Amino acid sequence: MFKNISIILVLCFFIISCDDSNKIKKPDNLIAKETMSNILYDLYIINAAKGVNRKLLEVNGFKPETYILTKYNIDSTQFADSNMYYTFNNDIYKDIVDKVKTRLEKEKKVYEEIREEQGQLAKVRRDSISAEQRKQRDSIKKIKVRDSIVSNLSKTVQ
Repeated sequence: MFKNISIILVLCFFIISCDDSNKIKKPDNLIAKETMSNILYDLYIINAAKGVNRKLLEVNGFKPETYILTKYNIDSTQFADSNMYYTFNNDIYKDIVDKVKTRLEKEKKVYEEIREEQGQLAKVRRDSISAEQRKQRDSIKKIKVRDSIVSNLSKTVQ
């Protein structure tokens, strides 16, 4: 008997939990998908910057939340409501996050190419400096050898 009641209660719980009444309603001031994608991109970049050099941001008085809200002319409630709405709509949120991920990967590739190019330029510069230093050492050696020869000749002539 207890087993039957517990099964019925579990089934009722599942039926009630599947109700759409808990679904988040679309807010009146919903941020557009493209704008939301840009906001999340900026947030990822700012979080990465905070991870690299938090003190520099603090010294310059940079406040990430204020920056984002001002840049996109939104308020924190509008962002929170829109983010919650998109989070509960997995397909839409996945599209937004995929756009951000694609954009980040593309920019990462560009920066890696720049870093590689700068590394090659630095290597060429180091090589040219090393070559110049070798020339200077060789010329100093030649001067020392010449001075040594002149000194020996002058000793022999005397």
